[in-house]
Amino acid sequence: MSAADVTPRGKAALLGPAEVRGLAANLGIRPTKQLGQNFVHDANTVRRIVSAAGVSADDVVVEVGPGLGSLTLALLDVVDRVIAVEIDPVLAQHLPATVEQRAPELSDRLTVVETDAMRVQSVDLPAAPTALVANLPYNVAVPVLLNMLAEFPTIRTALVMVQAEVAERLAAPPGGRIYGVPSVKARFFGTVRRAGSVGRSVFWPVPQVESGLVRIDRYAESPWPTDEASRRRVFAVVDAAFAQRRKTLRAALAGWAGSPVEAERRLVAAGIDPSARGETLDAAAFVQLAAGE
Repeated sequence: MSAADVTPRGKAALLGPAEVRGLAANLGIRPTKQLGQNFVHDANTVRRIVSAAGVSADDVVVEVGPGLGSLTLALLDVVDRVIAVEIDPVLAQHLPATVEQRAPELSDRLTVVETDAMRVQSVDLPAAPTALVANLPYNVAVPVLLNMLAEFPTIRTALVMVQAEVAERLAAPPGGRIYGVPSVKARFFGTVRRAGSVGRSVFWPVPQVESGLVRIDRYAESPWPTDEASRRRVFAVVDAAFAQRRKTLRAALAGWAGSPVEAERRLVAAGIDPSARGETLDAAAFVQLAAGE
């Protein structure tokens, strides 16, 4: 990683390995697999994440799972407002104190919302976020990401750190073995690309897997309706197509359509080969298929 990849140090004193372990000890925090807690303790990594997100002072950033505040502090150095969504009450209650101690001039930029990111709604946040930047818990990364994109249409960009395998699936193009449900659903909202890799050594505790960065840029003008009803129709087709991904679409969509004959009729009407498989269709094809319900 070159110096150009690193956001210059600002007013926040970022957390290092000793500080992360010390904070956790003081709070009696023992990272749990259930909550997918792996805390980043490398300053250059969090600076790189902020840089890859492309956020600026004008952005209102929502951060999911801020944990002990490593990424939060780096974000506060760059943007004027960070809304941290944290489900753990101990972490949520202590984060403002950490920011006050390590970035007193920036503490008024932070708002902490103690809630579950899987269920958070627009009414729960004090402002409409323009960007999502987060180290997402491995075990719920995809559903959290999709919920945030669906619930907050004001989010123009999302930069998330997830398990490397999940990053590959999210960014996979049609036609490959790893292209599937996450790939299509993410592309329902915008363009998706890998934005880098993150090694295990920057976390505490050290995870058993590598991590990856994924960036989603929402379509400036969506090529299709993205309201809740439309999204549910499209996602239902996607789920059905990949539930039995080895089957042809005619067979895989039989339950969704009501019968193999009806599935074939709808596929032909949408200009899709009934003998094709779900992994060959892009998001636009799934949208078109759902529209012909």
